[in-house]
Amino acid sequence: MKKILITGGAGYIGSHAAIELLRADYAPVIVDNFVNSSLKSVERIKDITGKDVAFYEGDVADKGFLSDVFAKEGNIDGVIHFAAHKAVGESVKEPLKYYHNNLGGLISVLANMQQHGVVPIVFSSSATVYGDPEQNPIPETAQIKDASSPYGTTKIMGEQIIRDATRSGSKISAIALRYFNPIGAHESGKIGELPLGVPNNLVPYLTQVAMGEREKLTIFGNDYNTPDGTAVRDYLHVMDLANAHVAALKHLKEQQVPFYDVFNVGTGKGVSVRELVDTFERVIGMKLRYEIGPRREGDIAVCYADSSKIERVLGWKAQHSIEDALRDSWRWQKHLSSTA
Repeated sequence: MKKILITGGAGYIGSHAAIELLRADYAPVIVDNFVNSSLKSVERIKDITGKDVAFYEGDVADKGFLSDVFAKEGNIDGVIHFAAHKAVGESVKEPLKYYHNNLGGLISVLANMQQHGVVPIVFSSSATVYGDPEQNPIPETAQIKDASSPYGTTKIMGEQIIRDATRSGSKISAIALRYFNPIGAHESGKIGELPLGVPNNLVPYLTQVAMGEREKLTIFGNDYNTPDGTAVRDYLHVMDLANAHVAALKHLKEQQVPFYDVFNVGTGKGVSVRELVDTFERVIGMKLRYEIGPRREGDIAVCYADSSKIERVLGWKAQHSIEDALRDSWRWQKHLSSTA
């Protein structure tokens, strides 16, 4: 089995990617410092798949530590780089923390790949690189704009660092996947998004309100230029997103080195916040308490993907519905609450 190093592999998206890699007969090697994740995620991957997973606890920005992992494992066939801080608000307050971790970690990964002769890397990027887009759906050719947060800037700079490495002639073959809005959980209900403290994302907040762990949801803004006044986003099931990484790895193996490309990962459909809330209520058969609050600074009205390129080139297309994603999120929340 081909070994794939997954940095941040115990996190939300990384853990689901590990499951998809195992299903596709890869052998994931997880590296995580458990700052925004838990060792339980690794244990649950084993529980779901019935397969052992190699893992190392440590910081990928520590070049020496990461070199030891490469050397100890030997013959690593590729890297999926998830490891990064991801809270937009925190990044505004602590920009140096984000630049050090997100960019330092990436540079450490690339340096170790060169040192150990590992060629392909799939980079976890974001639709935040488009800023407030001038068109929707957004194609990969859309203008990259100044980010509204240091977190977003690290994604723009991360893409540029990888692009420059390939342009230099380095033996690196890379794809940056620009995620839109991952939601959902594994259908088993044993693994999912595990926010620490108050959730930054909509769906975990929804499920916690439904479980009675939070009093009510606040919908930020109902005066956008959208059909119902609430913001529109492209909500993507995390298992579809995980599968996109497998498709990207397979595509990289077919390319001449060096190589670089970017792909949007989204459904290609815009769903408003109110539509999402209404759908969740219908899926769980329960009405939720929510209120309308003011817009949040930096939020944009509409953002959804043109996903035609990834479908045409990688043969990938989202397979799960919004209902599937919300049902799986609710199953995961009930599992969390029952084991708390």
